[in-house]
Amino acid sequence: QVQLVESGGGLVQAGGSLRLSCAASGLTFSNYAMGWFRQAPGKERELEAAISWSGGRIYLTDSVKGRFTITRDNAKNTVYLQMNSLKSEDTAVYYCAAVARPHVWSGSSFGRSDFGSWGQGTQVTVSS
Repeated sequence: QVQLVESGGGLVQAGGSLRLSCAASGLTFSNYAMGWFRQAPGKERELEAAISWSGGRIYLTDSVKGRFTITRDNAKNTVYLQMNSLKSEDTAVYYCAAVARPHVWSGSSFGRSDFGSWGQGTQVTVSS
């Protein structure tokens, strides 16, 4: 059974930074692309960042490009989201997710249905 556990969320002032972590178990982590989604109140859950199984390919949406960095450590079965220059509009619940099939990469074409396992989410609140 796949388990994804996020940590690192919290309250931060605008312009500040946070680092989210997602620890994975129950899968051969190094075979799966991973993503970070976020869901703001009243809005759809949307993919903001993804990283391929080796870390060699990365996708970031325009709204976070230049501010957020996604990385992974396959030895620790963990994926990270470093968030800098945070804005109030970054306030959301952030979810870690694993692509449903191994060695699949779709980059900007990834949809929510491509991901088969989800974490419980971690709240990020940015105060202005």
